[in-house]
Amino acid sequence: GYYRFVNRFSGKALDVWEWSTADGGRISQYDDLNGWNQQFRLVPADGGGNPQPPGGLEGWATRNGGTTGGAGGATVTVSSASQLDAALTSTATQTIRVSGTISWSGMHRVGSNKTIIGVGSGATIAGGGLNLNGSHNVIIRNLTFRDWDDDAINIQEGSTNIWVDHNTFTNGYDGAVDIKRESDYITVSWNRFYNHGKTMLLGHSDNHTADIGHLRVSYHHNWFDGTGSRHPRVRFGNPVHVYNNYYYNNDYGVASTMNAGVLVEGNYFENVDDPTHVGYGSSDPGSLVARNNHFVGSGTPETAGSTASIPYSYHLDSASSVKSIVTAGAGAGRI
Repeated sequence: GYYRFVNRFSGKALDVWEWSTADGGRISQYDDLNGWNQQFRLVPADGGGNPQPPGGLEGWATRNGGTTGGAGGATVTVSSASQLDAALTSTATQTIRVSGTISWSGMHRVGSNKTIIGVGSGATIAGGGLNLNGSHNVIIRNLTFRDWDDDAINIQEGSTNIWVDHNTFTNGYDGAVDIKRESDYITVSWNRFYNHGKTMLLGHSDNHTADIGHLRVSYHHNWFDGTGSRHPRVRFGNPVHVYNNYYYNNDYGVASTMNAGVLVEGNYFENVDDPTHVGYGSSDPGSLVARNNHFVGSGTPETAGSTASIPYSYHLDSASSVKSIVTAGAGAGRI
């Protein structure tokens, strides 16, 4: 993200004078107008050092003690499948910087207390996926996932405090981000999904009642760009919070099944015949509350029942602005 530096005494902001891009351009203080010439990005000078907990996190991943990933641990940079595997399975708290394209196959285990972050705008994991199996406190950011042969990211077996943010997913076999088997306290934000079918499953199966009381997930500011279904498809979780996402040309948007409780608010649906379903396929219905959404060329949402209350504070953008906000900011290379 970007930051402004505002002086405590004057109340004025650090300002690149006249929007200069030249070496030696003048920097001074000026009225705080939140202009782009008053916004600065903090870049580590030594490969990262000991990272601080990231800003911008909202939703369920802020609960249960919060999610900090590899903050406070060492930073390593990897550029091959073997290096990445070794870093992912290490027991150490680490920030793992992924450089270039790493090609592999199958699912690869991710340990706890990790931040996995792409370097620059082109960091890519191709062919295989990440398996969070009972993992805790993991952040995955700024990566492109493509051509995966199973899932791109699979979160299961009681994994908690996971943040999946500012990634791009395209052209995979099964789920892009699947969450199941008693996992909890998760935020999926600012990702772009395109050229793909089954996007995000939440809940393993209709018979897996152990998921009751878990699967609390927030989905916000994601861009579902022509993807087929499961945005998400929910079983049992309550409350699941789906807000400020942009849906474009999808088979359907959100499905609430098996007594789940889903709050769908402030989203932008464009060319989506079925924005929401209550029940789906052979799955029994859940509850779904839809409010303050924006519809363009789309059908009427199905709603039913009520949901548990949302326990955290969050910023809600106007639904009519979500398309422009999300298309400008979602996906890898935009943090």
